[in-house]
Amino acid sequence: MTRSKSNSARRKVTESRLFFPSVALAAILLFDFIVIPGFFSVTIKDGHLFGSLVDILRNGAPIMLLAIGMTLVIATGGVDLSVGAVMAIAASVAAIMMNPVIIGVELPPNLLQFINDPNFTYSPLWAVILVTLIVASLCGVWNGLLVAYGKIQPMVATLILMIAGRGIAQLITNGLRIQIFYEPYAFIGNGWLVLPFSLYIVAFVFVMIWILTRKTAIGMFIESVGISSRASFFSGIGEKKIKLLVYTVCAFCAGVAGLVASSNIRTSDSNNIGLYSELDAILAVVIGGTMMSGGRFSLLASILGALILQATTTSMYALGVPASAVLAIKGVVVVLVIILYSEQMRGFVRRISGQREAQR
Repeated sequence: MTRSKSNSARRKVTESRLFFPSVALAAILLFDFIVIPGFFSVTIKDGHLFGSLVDILRNGAPIMLLAIGMTLVIATGGVDLSVGAVMAIAASVAAIMMNPVIIGVELPPNLLQFINDPNFTYSPLWAVILVTLIVASLCGVWNGLLVAYGKIQPMVATLILMIAGRGIAQLITNGLRIQIFYEPYAFIGNGWLVLPFSLYIVAFVFVMIWILTRKTAIGMFIESVGISSRASFFSGIGEKKIKLLVYTVCAFCAGVAGLVASSNIRTSDSNNIGLYSELDAILAVVIGGTMMSGGRFSLLASILGALILQATTTSMYALGVPASAVLAIKGVVVVLVIILYSEQMRGFVRRISGQREAQR
């Protein structure tokens, strides 16, 4: 009886969506511990924690935010290729609200002298954040309308905004990079409260969406639409509304990521902010075990997937690997992780476990 309970507990652990991403992340960190001296060292300066482990969390914050939103989209059987462009749009909107003089808005003469003042902003911080997130969410509404009501394939529908989004971001700023001097805004991506402030933002967004999907029926509806949209329709679930919701939430998360990224580098770089981030977000979700065909999902597993990607990147830089080669090495690691998470590997683990049980 005890052995049966032990086998059942072991099977439950190995079949959990968190098991293989946790194993992959642990393997990468073990490699760092053995190969890279001082990788795990953490120092305290001015009451803040610094170190490579903290860098993984801090630099991975935008991808974690994107992965949270992308998880819901992929769980419905869709994909959002526009999140990187939405990040760029959000960064441009926020920057232009703080410093609109770049587009010819005439400021009162007594304010022009404060443009480079770290305590000056044309719009209050709450308005900057609110308007930026509303604009980002409207981008998601656009994608959701095309997918749910326009019946356009998600990859094609979101590709439209992926291509046009950076052009829209450049139109907002007249094609110029706007430097961000406002310190309260810069605190979003550069601030520290023992840990980087961006981690608290990630935690807040994660908890809010987890409550939305796991403490209400919305999570079940999302999984139902991903498993079979036709069956969901006949069950009385509003498939179109669910898809519109997930694309809106995904764009909202991209807007938050755009705020974090732009405040971190203190500029509205519409050409580079969020560039290729959509691919990292999709990979993070896949590594987290959410099938591209839709269905069951785990937000926490997607967070682990984002950390795996960031840990790989940080490790490569720590080893002195050139930036041009990091993408290739990251691709190899992703392939290995996906193989580790595949059904074939799961079957192999089950067979090994079964053989051990038979020998006993």
